[in-house]
Amino acid sequence: MTEDPLTEEARREQLIPLGQSPRSRRDLFLRKMLWIGVWLVFLSAPVHDLVSGKHTTTGTVGGWLGLAVFVGVYLTLVFRDMGSPATPGRVGVLIAVLGVLATLLSFMLGAPWLALYCYVSVACGATLPLRAACWAIPGTAGVLLLVGLHVGEQHALDLLILVILIGFAMTGVVQLVRTTIELRKARATVAQLAANEERLRLARDLHDLLGHSLSLITLKSELAGRMLPDHPDKAAQQVADIEQVSRQALVDVREAVTGYRRPRLAAELAGAQVALTAAGVTAEVPAEPALNGVPEDGESALAWALREAVTNVVRHSDAGRCTVELLRRQTLDGLVLELSVEDDGSGGSGKGPGNGLTGLTERLEKVGGTLEAGRVRHGFRLVARVPTATGVDVVSGA
Repeated sequence: MTEDPLTEEARREQLIPLGQSPRSRRDLFLRKMLWIGVWLVFLSAPVHDLVSGKHTTTGTVGGWLGLAVFVGVYLTLVFRDMGSPATPGRVGVLIAVLGVLATLLSFMLGAPWLALYCYVSVACGATLPLRAACWAIPGTAGVLLLVGLHVGEQHALDLLILVILIGFAMTGVVQLVRTTIELRKARATVAQLAANEERLRLARDLHDLLGHSLSLITLKSELAGRMLPDHPDKAAQQVADIEQVSRQALVDVREAVTGYRRPRLAAELAGAQVALTAAGVTAEVPAEPALNGVPEDGESALAWALREAVTNVVRHSDAGRCTVELLRRQTLDGLVLELSVEDDGSGGSGKGPGNGLTGLTERLEKVGGTLEAGRVRHGFRLVARVPTATGVDVVSGA
């Protein structure tokens, strides 16, 4: 029975998942072994020299011991410090040990051992900071050249070029690893910020939606309660309005949760007129405005501002009169559409801006707009501005 090739490929990807961060110590070990094991091919020259029988028993035993120590130091150094912040003192000492062993073994056993300088160069490129590696790799090549000329290696120049190339190639690999790690961290940060922004958007939407709708439901419930004994027909109309507002609030919340809700200024103006009238506030609200040149995001921000302002008037101000105006103004930053909501009430508790005004400020800043809110001589005034591109007049006043 033959194995499914797709299954075999999936197993290989499970062994070393490409393009993903290591999921375990085993994955990390395999990846480092993949990069480091490539350079073990240069051990063929020293090993072949030892098994050829050219050296005395003492020289052969010393060569094997020296090679074992060299490989052990090399693997310890590179496995532990490749692609990670280095400890300069310890790394410098271990690289110096590699350089000394390569030099001693080359002097004692001959030219084939010059290949050990390839590992010294790889260790410099893999563990040292980039600036230090740029000096250490040519320095290793220089020592190789001097030792090669002393032991009579005819191809010392070719080996010199190879040592420089593989050393700088390893610095490139390390920089790639570090960049990949930083990109993964940045991607995780961006994902976290996006999640936080979405939570903030949802919190703002729910605050604005439910605050306005529940305030209107409360007002109409109070009216229905007062009308019920003497005016059952009017009370029934208020109850019908409560049902309508509740249904619309449910729709708005669903749209806000799914992220598709974009309130319209014309609808909010009409809703403001209803809410203010129901609260017993004399309202001056403009007719349906002309919004030529106003981006949809800007219109939505103004609609949210109007809703929040009217909700505050109804719930906190004890106002008897409220005026809403829409004007186009020329400012130093360009043409803007300005929404003004002014009442003759107390202006609330005076304990500073609440969640609603804070959320409005954030909404307007996202579309390049501004928000001003504070007490005036005879009440409280909120002004929201968003940039626009045309000079078409907007109906204002009552």
